[in-house]
Amino acid sequence: MSSKLIKGTFILTLGTFISKFLGLFYVIPFYKIIGGQGAASLYQYGYVPYQIFISIATAGVPLAVSKFIAKYNALEEYAVGRRLFRSGLILMTMTGILSFIVMYVLAPKFAPLVIASKEQIYTVEDVTTVIRAVSFALILVPFMSLIRGFFQGHQSMGPSAVSTVVEQIARIVFLLVGAYVVLNVLNGSIVQAISVATFAAFIGAFAGLLVLLWYWWKRKRSFNELLKKDKGTMNVSISEMYKEIIMYSIPFVFVGIAMSLYQLIDMMTFNKAMAELGKAKQADIIFEILNFSSQKIVIIPVSLATAFAMTVVPLVTQSFVSEKREMVKEQLDQTFQVLLFLTIPAVIGIMILAEPVYTVFYGYSELGTEVLRAYAPVAILFSLYSVTAAILQGINEQRFTILSLLIGILLKLSLNIPLIHLFDVEGAIYATAIGYSVSILLNLFVIKHFAQYSFNTVFRRTLLILIFNVIMAVVVFASYFALTLFFDSGKEMQALIVIIICALLGAGVYFFLSFRTNLLEMLFGERVVRLKKKLKISRG
Repeated sequence: MSSKLIKGTFILTLGTFISKFLGLFYVIPFYKIIGGQGAASLYQYGYVPYQIFISIATAGVPLAVSKFIAKYNALEEYAVGRRLFRSGLILMTMTGILSFIVMYVLAPKFAPLVIASKEQIYTVEDVTTVIRAVSFALILVPFMSLIRGFFQGHQSMGPSAVSTVVEQIARIVFLLVGAYVVLNVLNGSIVQAISVATFAAFIGAFAGLLVLLWYWWKRKRSFNELLKKDKGTMNVSISEMYKEIIMYSIPFVFVGIAMSLYQLIDMMTFNKAMAELGKAKQADIIFEILNFSSQKIVIIPVSLATAFAMTVVPLVTQSFVSEKREMVKEQLDQTFQVLLFLTIPAVIGIMILAEPVYTVFYGYSELGTEVLRAYAPVAILFSLYSVTAAILQGINEQRFTILSLLIGILLKLSLNIPLIHLFDVEGAIYATAIGYSVSILLNLFVIKHFAQYSFNTVFRRTLLILIFNVIMAVVVFASYFALTLFFDSGKEMQALIVIIICALLGAGVYFFLSFRTNLLEMLFGERVVRLKKKLKISRG
C-alpha cells in the first residue's frame, strides 16, 4: 500500500472519527436545552426515517463511484471517470429532490405509525412537522456525497475529511443555538425547537458542500491536467457502469441502514406495545431512554472499536484477491481480536458504571440506568455485525449480508412486541440482540466457508481477554463501591469524578495484564515492541 494511500486513509479515518465523536457528545448540552421529558424521542421520530431515506437516495453510489474513478485513473482513462462523475451529479441531484418530495409528502402517512395512542405526549401533527423539517437535507446530501466520492477516487481524502467535520460542526452549532433560541428567547414550543434541531441537517449539508466546492475550485486545474494525459482507448457506456455500480452498492445500502431499520421497528411497534401494557402516557419518555439516550452511549465503544478494526479490512480484501490464504487468516484473527479487545472492557465498564455514566450525560434516572445496563452488551453485537459485513464485502460474498440482515430484521419484527409484553422496555433490547446475533452467526459461517477460516485462535485469545476483563471488572466494581461511600453518583460532577477514577484504574489493570502477557504485542505488533524497548532503555 502506497504511503499516499496510507496517509489519505488516516486523514479520512481521523475526519470520520472526529465527526462521530462530535455526533456522540453533542447530546449532553442538547438534552439539557430541550429538558428531557420525551423531547428527544420526537427528534428520533424524524431523524430515523431521514437516515433510511438518505441511504436509499444515495444507494451507495458515491462509494462505488470513488472505486470506479480510482480504477479508471489507474488505467489512465481519466475521461471515463470524469464522465461518470458528471452523470452521477445529475443522478444524485434527481434522487435527492425526489427523496425530499416523497418524504415530505408522505410524512402525514408515516406519523400515525409512530403515534399509537392519543395519551402520548406528542401528536401525529407534531411528528409530521419534525419529519418535514429534516427532509430538506435530502436535497443536498446525495449531491455532496458524490463530490466526496470523486475526491476519494483521486486518493484525495482531505476534502472529504474536512467537509465531514465542518458539516458536523455546522449542524451541531445550529442545532444547539437554534433549539436554545426557540425555547428561551422566542418562548416557542418543544415541537418548534425539535423541528429547528432536525432542520440543522440541511444547514450542516450546506456548510459541507461549500467546503467541497472550495476544494474543487482550488484543484480543478490539476484535475483538468489529468484529462490531457487520457489514453482514450476505452469506451465504457454509462449504462454498463451503473449496472455494475448498483450490484456493488446494494449490500452497502443494507449494511448502512441496519441500525436505522432496527430503530424504525422500535418506532413502529414500541409505543403500540406500551399502550397495550397501559403505559401510553409514559411511552414517549421511555422510548427516548431506549432509542436516544442509552443508544447514544452504547454507540461510543462501537465507534472506537470499529474504527480500529476496519483499518485491517482493506488489507483482507487485498490478500484474499491475491489468494494469500495464510495472510487472510492472520488479518482476520487480528481484526476480530482487536475488536473484542477494545469492545468487551468498554461494555463491562458501562454496565458497572451505568448509573454515573447515564447521570453525566442526561442527569440521574433509575430507569435510564437499568436500560443502559441492559443495552450495553449489544455494543459487542453492533461492532461484530459491522466488521463481519465488511469482511464479506472484502471476500466478495456481500450477497450474504443482505440475507443475514433480512433474517435478523424479521426476527426483530416478529419478537419485538411479544418480548416487550414479557420484559417491558428491555424486551426491545432482547429482540435487537437476537436479531443481530443470528445475522452475525450467519456472517461468520459464510466467512468460515468461503475464506476457509478457522476461529480457533480467536476463541483462545478471547478466553484470555475475558479472564483479563473479569479481573478488571473486580477492580472497577470494588473501586466504584468504595467511591460511592464518599461520592453521590446521582449528581453530575461527582459522577464524573467516579467515572474518571474507576476508568483509569480499570484501564490501568487491563493494560498492565495485556502488556505483561504480550497480548498487546500480538494484537498491535511493532508499535508495542518499540514501546517495550523504550521502557527497557529507560529502566536501564
